[in-house]
Amino acid sequence: MLVTLCGGVGAARLLAGLVRVAPADTITAVVNVGDDMVLHGLHISPDLDTITYTLAGMDNQDTGWGISGESWTVMDELERLGGESWFRLGDRDLATHLFRTQRLGAGDSLTEVTAAIAARRHIDVHLLPVTDDAVRTMLTLAEATELGAAGTEVAFQDYFVRLRHDVAVGAVRFAGAEEARPTPSVMAALSQADQIVVCPSNPIVSIGPLLAVPGILTALRERRDDITAVSPIVAGAALKGPADRLMAELGAEPSVVGVAGLYAPWVGTLVIDEADRASAGAVEKMGIRCVVAPAIMDTPARSAALARVVIGDHA
Repeated sequence: MLVTLCGGVGAARLLAGLVRVAPADTITAVVNVGDDMVLHGLHISPDLDTITYTLAGMDNQDTGWGISGESWTVMDELERLGGESWFRLGDRDLATHLFRTQRLGAGDSLTEVTAAIAARRHIDVHLLPVTDDAVRTMLTLAEATELGAAGTEVAFQDYFVRLRHDVAVGAVRFAGAEEARPTPSVMAALSQADQIVVCPSNPIVSIGPLLAVPGILTALRERRDDITAVSPIVAGAALKGPADRLMAELGAEPSVVGVAGLYAPWVGTLVIDEADRASAGAVEKMGIRCVVAPAIMDTPARSAALARVVIGDHA
């Protein structure tokens, strides 16, 4: 059994590659919920949805989020009425959030609702939110914005979407994490996995919320030799999103060496792109084994090739 730690587009693309080279029902994805939010009374789970849409072949590959061929009738009408429309929700995407919110309101857990959505989308990968409890990523802004003065704390989607992640950050915390508990299915998956893969997700705001849930980091440290991570940083930059800037702003070198420094206590192997081959020695000096391979997943074939490297490394 293969377990992946996931958040964002990079995770979705690696999972899409993994299901091309391994049976989907042998793969479990433990997914970040720190990006979740309630908007218009609806529970929205962006990382779970991005992964679901990608595995179902519904994803918008141009944007990296949402559904291909989406329509926007509801959002356009909401905007005409003067409603809150900074977080765009397509018509088909809205159906997901309506379904999730109704089921949660009826007493189902987020894990149960996620499984139901995956089944209806004919996805065989086991999708598991890391916790059924509320964990929310909060960022302290280092400069003044339309949302307030420097020092204002905002939720992740306010930072990422409303402010277009174009503002310096002074601190990150995961509200609710200390009280949260990983689900039994997540803990069982981590203990029983033959291999654990850390997808090329933002180490701060995609992998960080997973590690903040009590019990997760301890379980990972016990499996360190079986854990392979893929660096989300290539040649000193994030391929998508603000991972490189967040790392620098929070005191980590925005490079594969910086990723190794964050991951070395609980990751045994780091896969880096060929563009960073010269840094392989510095990575290994951090106490983490280094594998060099093409790591840019700009086509399905390259996603599958990277997946083969990750699985082959373990074999």
